[in-house]
Amino acid sequence: MEPPHNSVVRTPLNSVIVQRRSKSKSYRQSYRSCLGAASRLGLTPALTARRLNTSRRAPKSHNISEKVNPEHLALLLKTEWKLSYVSPLYKFRHTQLKSYSRQLSAFIAAEKQQGLAVEVEGLQSGFRVTLSVVQGLTETDDDAETVLIQIHANPLFARQDEPQRSVWSGWLTCINGNTDYLHSLPKDFTCLPLCGCSGSEYLSGLVKSWFQQTFDCCFGPLEINHTSLQWLVALWTNCHMESSLQHLKMSWTLPVVPPLQVTYTVNPQDAWELWCSVRAGRQEEDEEEEEGGSIDIKEVMRLMQGLKGHFFRHFRLDLSAGSLRQVTTALGSAKCNGRIKISNSRYMITTLTLLTECALLKMPI
Repeated sequence: MEPPHNSVVRTPLNSVIVQRRSKSKSYRQSYRSCLGAASRLGLTPALTARRLNTSRRAPKSHNISEKVNPEHLALLLKTEWKLSYVSPLYKFRHTQLKSYSRQLSAFIAAEKQQGLAVEVEGLQSGFRVTLSVVQGLTETDDDAETVLIQIHANPLFARQDEPQRSVWSGWLTCINGNTDYLHSLPKDFTCLPLCGCSGSEYLSGLVKSWFQQTFDCCFGPLEINHTSLQWLVALWTNCHMESSLQHLKMSWTLPVVPPLQVTYTVNPQDAWELWCSVRAGRQEEDEEEEEGGSIDIKEVMRLMQGLKGHFFRHFRLDLSAGSLRQVTTALGSAKCNGRIKISNSRYMITTLTLLTECALLKMPI
């Protein structure tokens, strides 16, 4: 077991210092509405015009189980998460998580007292909130530490000695965030652009509302588009030799009336052999690179074209006319509506890196 990281309370400070013009309510409202946000944060149009990377490092195994708290890791792996993007948090400090836990608990209690909060899944009042750092889940010095949020409550008609039950979980993270963007932020802003929630939609709304009011940020839904799903097909297939895919299952929607839903399951060895043929010209080049090589979008497209061509030869149905909606392997599953489940800790960093990039690109600032 590696010793705990010293970054337990690390909130990265950036080199660019820009004074906040106003702390008034009107400023916060205009910031959250994303009107003129780029100029207020000192960003340039070039930073908001980026596109999804056309090349990225080939996945490599990360034994994060030696660094991440086992309870935290078990929660991250066993749960399907609904994704959102989050704009930078103003004056958020990792050293204040205990205080934030009390404030969020009080916020939920206040909503309850005002009659705005309803009973959640048969659980009564007495919510307890904990915010904690997930150590060992960062890749660079520019990444802020991942924050885990958990809400516990008493079961209805619970015995006096019965422990509280977890009713909601969520996290905020930044894995391999774009350095140009992170360095462009004023020093009082912390970037944790990727959010995952699991539990009651109503509690998700309360937690997001508290974050928005407290840290002057905004949340928005993060879908996983057609291109990003294809990237996951390639990245996960590339991991097959070290961690078997067991299966490669894809769901497609074809634009006919009514829409045609197609489920396409590929033998993992067949997918691997196709991927090897696509990568054949890069093997020697990759062996010379210290980081294990890279994958570019052309290779992703060739892999997908090979899979679609195989399907067409057997069923005379062209998947190119449709849209990829879901990808599932033993390493995880991802849906176009922004739901993700990561089932293998060794490639969690690879998956979260892609999703962090998607979140940064989706933000309106």
